[in-house]
Amino acid sequence: MRRVYVYEYVGPVDIRAASVRAGGEGTEIRSSSEHVACAGGGAVLSAGEMSLAREDDRWVVGEVSNQSTGYCPDVSSWQWVAAALERAGVDRAGVVRLRGFTHEVVFRRCVGEGGGTDPDCREVNVVREDDFFCVFCGGALPAEWNVGVGVQAGT
Repeated sequence: MRRVYVYEYVGPVDIRAASVRAGGEGTEIRSSSEHVACAGGGAVLSAGEMSLAREDDRWVVGEVSNQSTGYCPDVSSWQWVAAALERAGVDRAGVVRLRGFTHEVVFRRCVGEGGGTDPDCREVNVVREDDFFCVFCGGALPAEWNVGVGVQAGT
């Protein structure tokens, strides 16, 4: 059985409280739409940012990332983005046959271990250049994704 995460919202309470659930099939999502609002603050399989462009008679992906400080999804969530694009009929050839996010963001939550200055630190970090150390307390960050509440669905 492979591991599949379902990402719960971990961002600011005020953003979640102001959001409304998206209206289902065919919902128009404007460029100014916040993805947390589109999901209504509910659990998602992935989240991030995407640019689309119209080429001839089709939509193509320009760039796509998992950059979401509201959900902090793992880079492994790409499979769900790819499946959604496929179902929507969006061409992924625009970025050299996308095989993953064009910009991957690695999120980890500090667990207050590994020599940090604050044993109670639980801050969310963006890992840069494979430097798995907390920018808030200096503690070592785990190698595996650990930001959410640990909701995991089996497939």
